[in-house]
Amino acid sequence: MKDIVAIGEDHVATSADTPLRADAFELSDTEKIEIIEDHFKQIMITLGLDLNDDSLSGTPRRVARMYVEEIFSGLNPKNKPVVSLFKNAYKYDQMLIEKDIEVYSVCEHHFVPIIGRAHVAYFAQDNVIGISKINRIVRHFAKRPSVQERLNVQIVEELKNALNTEDVACIIDAKHLCVNSRGVGDTHSSTITGQFGGKFNDHAVKMELLKQIGMESKIDI
Repeated sequence: MKDIVAIGEDHVATSADTPLRADAFELSDTEKIEIIEDHFKQIMITLGLDLNDDSLSGTPRRVARMYVEEIFSGLNPKNKPVVSLFKNAYKYDQMLIEKDIEVYSVCEHHFVPIIGRAHVAYFAQDNVIGISKINRIVRHFAKRPSVQERLNVQIVEELKNALNTEDVACIIDAKHLCVNSRGVGDTHSSTITGQFGGKFNDHAVKMELLKQIGMESKIDI
């Protein structure tokens, strides 16, 4: 496959795993919120903002809770969704696609949003997965500082392990606000990444997937 990944300036991923320190979870969520609140308060003060203003006084706490409990909750393995598997009793052996799954992540280089859609497909072997669990897996890995290529890999590897099959694919089409709202300031471009395993490396199968999600004209293979 050619040109499946459009890489922006300084768009570098160091590993397929999210970089975490060994002591990442020694602090409780409550302790993390307290520390982040204090640090973010200092950032706002440094910027010259008046935290005595009613509109701003609660912002450090709100930001801290948002980081820990919401947009970075996917860092904590305790929040990983439990996968529901069912026996493939009806011997379904065709491609299953869950498309247009909302992706809302955060660029790990500038801590601004990555917003787009993921399209996930697989061929069932002995088991099938509850459809909503695919969405939950995408959401879990998106809720952390990300590089889009890594996010693709993490989603596919998680489903491979859950389903015990190599026949999994994921394509993400997303806008990066580090490109759209700063730097070059290009509000029209988006980034497309794909990760393909097993049968999806076959040209005909890959083309069928792209056709089904309406992307056959966007990707040169």
